[in-house]
Amino acid sequence: MDNFDHRNQRPIEIHKKPGPMNEPFSQIPQANVSHFHRKWLDVPYANLSSTQKLDIYLPEDSEGPFPVVLHIHGGAFAIGDKREIQIMPLFEGLKRGYAVVSVNYRLSGEAIFPAGLQDLKASIRWLRANQAQYHLDGNRIAACGGSAGGNYAAMLCLTANVMEFDDQSLGNLEYPCNVQAGVDWFGPTDFLKMDEQLAESGLGPCDHNEEESPESRYLGAKITDIPEKVQLANPMTYIHENMPPILIQHGRMDHLVPVQQSIIFAKKIEKLVGPDRYEFEIIENADHGDPLFETEENMGRVFSFLDKHL
Repeated sequence: MDNFDHRNQRPIEIHKKPGPMNEPFSQIPQANVSHFHRKWLDVPYANLSSTQKLDIYLPEDSEGPFPVVLHIHGGAFAIGDKREIQIMPLFEGLKRGYAVVSVNYRLSGEAIFPAGLQDLKASIRWLRANQAQYHLDGNRIAACGGSAGGNYAAMLCLTANVMEFDDQSLGNLEYPCNVQAGVDWFGPTDFLKMDEQLAESGLGPCDHNEEESPESRYLGAKITDIPEKVQLANPMTYIHENMPPILIQHGRMDHLVPVQQSIIFAKKIEKLVGPDRYEFEIIENADHGDPLFETEENMGRVFSFLDKHL
């Protein structure tokens, strides 16, 4: 059985042990970007790994500087690529005056937490260091992602001042790594609660606590054995009063990342910060990575949020 939902034309995140390091879990379709004329592909933002590259797309009809939608792909922290079809809904931003930047980061088979987060912070610093060359507005950046990318988007919103997540060897430390807004689609926020919450909802598989789960591989050990490290990878840990606004959306029927992850995340932001720093919506009948997130109506909702805050 492959890992692509042919009914919905969507890749399916998997929870199985991978094969050899260079053997992919699945072949996920790539987005066709040949029709975009103003683009730079596979631009290195650091030189520690060949993974550390990004793609930049600009609107065709003006010179900018453009606010930036930073796309962070999902894939259970273990698979995925910046040019897969996950990015396609965000290309709507090009019609609305946004630059779209899609970034690769080290996956769990190459380097464990916090390497991927350090890469993403380095990519933001690189964008600011090179904003003039690429017609970008470094004062207006939003981090957007789904699933593992949603976790990373939330972490970028919340950990700009957490020095432990900065790798000096990645460069451009004179530039900040904060973002001005975030979009978190069905991202995990409290790893150790996921199996319990899936069981409560009658969904599953309830295998996040296993030794070879995506979360355990991401953190380098079975997550039930390293609760202190798990807490460091949970966005829930870092909520603070100066956080940028974040849009959180989650499917009610998500069988991989339970909807309770976002419900409790939103409630904690409400309690600790207040209602003006987040917006939260449950998409009824939607599963993980569901096409319902990518409808014209919902993408209008996403860009209305970004317009408001960027």
